[in-house]
Amino acid sequence: MTRPGRLATVDLGTNTVRLLVVESVDGAWRALHQTQRVTRLGEGQAAAGRLLPEPMRRTAAAVAEFSRIARECGAGAVRIVATSAVREATNREEFVARVEAEAGERVEVLSGEEEARLTLRGVASGLPDLGPAFVLFDIGGGSTEFVLARAGVPEAAVSLRLGVVTLQEQWGEPGPVRWERFAQMREHVERRLADEVPEKIAAASAGDLVGTAGTVTTLAALDLGLAAYDAVAVHGHRISRAAVERLLARLGALGVDERGRLPCLEPGRADVIIPGIAICLAAMTRLGRDTVVVSDRGLREGILCELLERAA
Repeated sequence: MTRPGRLATVDLGTNTVRLLVVESVDGAWRALHQTQRVTRLGEGQAAAGRLLPEPMRRTAAAVAEFSRIARECGAGAVRIVATSAVREATNREEFVARVEAEAGERVEVLSGEEEARLTLRGVASGLPDLGPAFVLFDIGGGSTEFVLARAGVPEAAVSLRLGVVTLQEQWGEPGPVRWERFAQMREHVERRLADEVPEKIAAASAGDLVGTAGTVTTLAALDLGLAAYDAVAVHGHRISRAAVERLLARLGALGVDERGRLPCLEPGRADVIIPGIAICLAAMTRLGRDTVVVSDRGLREGILCELLERAA
């Protein structure tokens, strides 16, 4: 049964599908249910140029299940948004039609600019004390967004077709990291950022560098030594370049299976965390920052903010 004030968002990403169900109260909201599942929709996409049958099957099934859960929780509106893997796929219309048929809900495919704008909105809603200007980066499975924010709005934004799934497929290995190979990947990522992150963003010296999504939240949880993921502890944590380098050495000494057994590092992220660290360190270099403020909020909370506006 639909209940007034209950809304849900589904973030359909290249690596992970995320669900958030909330209840709005006097213009604010409280979470009723949230979960996520690594479905690796973008698996094999870089080589094939299209979404492959098995990743599409498991992702569509997850979205359908999350949509059912949202409706069972009483959500009157369920907003599903798809990001990099879907917008870049030659067979996106086929996949969107399949998800809509299985989930019974409409799917929106966001542009890179829309993704950056909504992610900024979600981050800003949870970190109101960041100050008038900051730079945000969002490491995804198929893309990475950079946003220069002033007074809560994007002054400049760019979406790079550079994500952890593609990097893992090109550079990843099941065993411990071979450091000469990692150095090549890191150099590749740094070149991409040097070429593609505009100077207007890179040269912005005011404010913090803020990171969101699975790589930086996982690094924060590991840096804090958490036995189980705690969004409250992670949100707003400031992690240093030195701490990221230490975690790189620690994780790089382990194989993928060993990483996946660590607290706060889910098995579906164990192989992509190393490419994620490469992007994180390259972002700190390109933006000239030695610390990152971590946001547990991101795209799905930004989507939620717009849903709440529409429902008002």
